[in-house]
Amino acid sequence: MKFVDQVKIEVRSGDGGRGCVSFRREKFVEKGGPNGGDGGKGGDVYFVVDNALTTLLDFRYLRHYKAQNGGPGLGKDMHGKNGESLELRIPPGTLVYDDETNELLADLTASGERILFLKGGQGGRGNARFCTSTNRAPRHAQPGIPGEHKTLRLELKLLADVGLVGLPNAGKSTLISAVSAARPKVADYPFTTLVPNLGVVRYGGYKTLVMADIPGLIEGASEGHGLGTRFLRHVERTDFFLHLVDLSCMQEGDALDNFQLINNELNRYDASLAQKPQLVVLTKIDIPEVREEAESLKAHFESLGYPTFLISAVTGEGVKELVHAVGDELDKRRQSRDETA
Repeated sequence: MKFVDQVKIEVRSGDGGRGCVSFRREKFVEKGGPNGGDGGKGGDVYFVVDNALTTLLDFRYLRHYKAQNGGPGLGKDMHGKNGESLELRIPPGTLVYDDETNELLADLTASGERILFLKGGQGGRGNARFCTSTNRAPRHAQPGIPGEHKTLRLELKLLADVGLVGLPNAGKSTLISAVSAARPKVADYPFTTLVPNLGVVRYGGYKTLVMADIPGLIEGASEGHGLGTRFLRHVERTDFFLHLVDLSCMQEGDALDNFQLINNELNRYDASLAQKPQLVVLTKIDIPEVREEAESLKAHFESLGYPTFLISAVTGEGVKELVHAVGDELDKRRQSRDETA
């Protein structure tokens, strides 16, 4: 499925139906009086969070949305039909902006959340509503009130517990495919992953966490280089990072410099990202020369205060221990949030 995380749409609620001008006409009934009914109310517009959705793809090809108009009032004091409301289903983590003012209107994260966004117009009153002792035959009715209209920008920030960060070819896609049912493209060249991938990881027997593989982090990513800021926003909601460091010959430059490079880009994009906890993961230790370097580098990272793990996602070495540690860290953070709530 094509991943779409930013769209612009136009949304309009339904117009109210017009009131009716009508008079009672029956045999043997003279001067029956006004009996024009009111117009129906226009349909409202709702946003509904659907946990089954992971992309804004549906909004890419259909940009204009309008709820149903209210029906006109009818004779015999019959009320016009109310317009059907429109429900726009969006994935969790969607932000709704007013495209003209750039104001954030809603941040929708809870599955099943349903909010009224635009109210439909009220129906006009029929002439029966204007009958008084001094005006027994009113010949006017109200038009319906038009619905509301907005041009919106929808942005998706993925909801994940753990974010995988690192340079291209650090092994992020291989790891997420090893610990979950996600099957991102894996190949021996940079930028194999062009869209974020989510994987559900089971740990502790019955508990689960959501892991996100974020592509496109290179030097200058915070300024738009590579895939740039297009996907950096998807790590904003994660609790902590797994920072993957590749020591193989496929990665240019010094491993410590590459590690700092990614952290610098996170800090430039949003200083709060650099403050998130990180677990360092040294990958591809199935390669003999990598294993030798990884042992000494592990001690260095741990001296800096980073819990460090050595893994090979291909052979599975160290992967179970890593998942267990990630689960423990997530449980601690969830418990801390519950205690402060």
